[in-house]
Amino acid sequence: MNHDVVYNERIPSIAQNAPAVVTTVLVCQNALIRSGVSHMLSGTHFIVSGEKPEQSPEVPVLCLIYSSLATDDLSKTIEQCKAQWPSARVVLLTESMEPAAMVQSFQAGLDGLCSTGMKREALIKAFELVMLGEAFIAPALALNLWDDAIRQRQARPDGAVVIGPAVNGIAGRLSGRETQILSHLTLGASNKHIARELGVAEATVKVHLKGILRKIKAANRTQAAMWAQQHMDFAANDGIMTAAE
Repeated sequence: MNHDVVYNERIPSIAQNAPAVVTTVLVCQNALIRSGVSHMLSGTHFIVSGEKPEQSPEVPVLCLIYSSLATDDLSKTIEQCKAQWPSARVVLLTESMEPAAMVQSFQAGLDGLCSTGMKREALIKAFELVMLGEAFIAPALALNLWDDAIRQRQARPDGAVVIGPAVNGIAGRLSGRETQILSHLTLGASNKHIARELGVAEATVKVHLKGILRKIKAANRTQAAMWAQQHMDFAANDGIMTAAE
C-alpha cells in the first residue's frame, strides 16, 4: 500500500443496493497499516470509526483485521468482533495464510479473506461483496487451498482427496446425498452443475444444501466447503471428488 497517496475519487458501487454508509472498524496494532488503510478507504462509503461504534440496523459494520497473531488468537479476535457486533461482517487482510488457518478462521466466523497485494479498487469491491452477504477469498490465497488439495490427491494411489479424520460426529450425521453434494462444493461447483452430476433437480440440491448448512453450523456454501475439506473423508463415503467443469 502506498501510504503517501490521499484518495479523493469515488469508486462506483458494485451494486445499487450496496449500503450508503458502512461503519468500518480497524482491528490493527500497526499505526502505519492503520494509516494506510484509512487513506485507502477515503472517498468511499466505508467510514473508518475512531471509536467502538454501537451497532445499528441502519448503519452496517465492517471489521477489518490486520494481524500477525497465531491462528488460535486470530480466531478469538474474529469471535470477539462477532460477539460485540453480531451482524457485523469480518474481513482479514493478510500477506499469506496456511490452508488450515484459513479453515479455522472461517469456522470462527470470518466472512472475507483479502490479500494485501490486491489493488485498491479490487479491495473495495471485495468489501462490498462481503457487505452484501457473500463470502470472499482472494484468488491468490484460494490457490493455497487448491494446491493443498492437489498435493493430498497426488498422495493417494486411487486419486481421492482425503482431508481430516475418518467420518464421525457431525459428519457422521450427514446423509449419503449430502456427502456427495459437499464433495462437489469443495471444488466450487454450482448448484446447477451438482444437480446435473447427481441426476436430481436443482431445487433438490438447494434443499440438501440448507440441511448441510444447518447440521454443520456453516453460514454459507464457502464455509461448508472449507469445513468439508477439514473434516470429511470422501473416499470412505463413496464421495470421491471429480473435477468440476
